[in-house]
Amino acid sequence: MKKYSSEFFQIGVGVLLASLGLKVFLLPNGFLDGGVTGIAILLSELYGFNISLILIAVSLPFLVMSWFTLSRRITIKSVVAIISLAIVVHFENFTPVTDDKLLISIFGGLFLGAGIGLTIKNGAVLDGSEILGIFANKQFGFSIGKVVLFFNLILFSITAISISLETAMYSTLTFLVTAKIIDLTIEGFEDYVGLMIVSDDSNTIEEQLIGVIKTGTTLYRASKGYGKRGARKERDIIHTVINRIDIRRTYRLIEDIDKNAFIIEFDVNNIKGGLLKEYLNKENIKTLLPTWKLD
Repeated sequence: MKKYSSEFFQIGVGVLLASLGLKVFLLPNGFLDGGVTGIAILLSELYGFNISLILIAVSLPFLVMSWFTLSRRITIKSVVAIISLAIVVHFENFTPVTDDKLLISIFGGLFLGAGIGLTIKNGAVLDGSEILGIFANKQFGFSIGKVVLFFNLILFSITAISISLETAMYSTLTFLVTAKIIDLTIEGFEDYVGLMIVSDDSNTIEEQLIGVIKTGTTLYRASKGYGKRGARKERDIIHTVINRIDIRRTYRLIEDIDKNAFIIEFDVNNIKGGLLKEYLNKENIKTLLPTWKLD
């Protein structure tokens, strides 16, 4: 019960942030965001529809899609979130704080992105374009990101034709800011990368990663392989995850030990547990490497 209360509280905060982005920045100046919110704003601008009612109406097909594509729990929470957003937008009467178009695009996207991101992080959806992307991915194998991008490309093209090219350009900027803030809200400000390292000096590299970079490692045993030096026998492969800020230092460390080391770098979307978020102290390192001597 406590968990659900926390989730709905954070969804409420997300709804409030998103509504601030809409009422304080975007709506008074006719700027759009991407996705379903952008469609609702566009229809409201063109035909004078009530933004709250049109937001619910446009979201309905995507919520039905969510019922069959995602879980019912996510759909129910999304219904609550979208209706709450429509109510708050309808009754909220904040005064616009600026008429500078660049500031409107940036801060409107910032508030809207923070609100959508916080809502998604707690298991609900404020915008249906992501649901469309998931549905298209499951049914036809299309990339979710490409579906969302194509969806918004059509929306901003219609905006450029029906309203103005300038509005479409500023709305595109708003969408880009929103998308980035959503990522930061969901994934956090820490950016991690994974490394897979193949080297004849894997033991030394592992010791230095733990002792100098202060990160945990996992070793995989490779039975055989083939590379530029021909067939290779059994060896240890190092798998580790580090903060991106340490990437150059890590590469230099590996090159100092083995210039011919084979390294694969890949993005890490989410992590939990392990030693990654904690600096290793001497006791940790002694446990991991009992034969390694410390100063």
